[in-house]
Amino acid sequence: MPDGQAKPGAGIGGFGGVGGAGTKAGARSAVAYEVYDFRRPDKFSKEQLRTLQMLHETFGRLAGTSLSAYLRSTVNIDLISLEQVPYEEYLRSINQSAFTIMSIPPLSGQAALEVEFGLVFSMIDKLLGGPGRSLERSMLTDIEQPLFHNIVDRMFGALKAAWEGVVIVNPSIEAIETSAQFVQIAPPTDIVVSILFEVRMGETHGAMSLCIPYMVLKPITTKLSAQKWFAASASRKQTLAHRRALTSSLNDTEVSCWGRLGRSQITVSDFIRLRQGDVIKLDQKVARDIEFLVANTPKFAVRPALSGKKLAFQVRRRLNEE
Repeated sequence: MPDGQAKPGAGIGGFGGVGGAGTKAGARSAVAYEVYDFRRPDKFSKEQLRTLQMLHETFGRLAGTSLSAYLRSTVNIDLISLEQVPYEEYLRSINQSAFTIMSIPPLSGQAALEVEFGLVFSMIDKLLGGPGRSLERSMLTDIEQPLFHNIVDRMFGALKAAWEGVVIVNPSIEAIETSAQFVQIAPPTDIVVSILFEVRMGETHGAMSLCIPYMVLKPITTKLSAQKWFAASASRKQTLAHRRALTSSLNDTEVSCWGRLGRSQITVSDFIRLRQGDVIKLDQKVARDIEFLVANTPKFAVRPALSGKKLAFQVRRRLNEE
């Protein structure tokens, strides 16, 4: 064979050498990867979702406290889950609920607060003095709608207080719908934050959720960091506005008050023989002030009086002040 021409095996041998180098490269450890679903793109980072979770855990506690005072029954609201899902998927998970479509200026767009009907009717029954019975209905009457508005307004106050560390919002009711198909706050494929709560009120329990489109939260995503939220929460506790909010809440709290005219001890036999016109002697002299109790605790010394045709008490002094 003439010089300068490669032998038939040389090319194969050279190719085999390259193949050997490729085998060594292929022996590297596997590269870590994460499955990504393009139909459900992640709009929020894990830190932002964690901040939203802490923020709405606070909302649940504040809303539970506010509703407990309003309904005169213990209400517990616990956050169950928070996730980002397409809006159409959120709607498919809802059944037999009342939707409150709300605006939350200064943020543009709308959000939705969803409450199961069983829970809605239990709250309304409790508000009207009932035991908290539920009804098998999926519509609100003209009388029930303003009552439900009042309940939602209480929760809006809690939402505003919980969000103060991120942005000062003023939630307001735009409409109330009883069918999910009429709740169009975002295109079907848009990502929303779905926040699920469990609400317990005595023997009654049900689900409540808050749905906020990503486009509503987009202007404040840079503020959704745990560090900024904690810093704002710490400073907020010292602000005059926070003190005024607490004072306002306390001023609206109702307490039972009554005056104690005196005490007496009688036997059971005398009690059984009591008749109209009988006189029971008390340990309190007529000319002395009597005790005025607030929530069963003596607070004031008062004197019985008349206000028009009604019996009243004139406060003389505090019992702890001599």
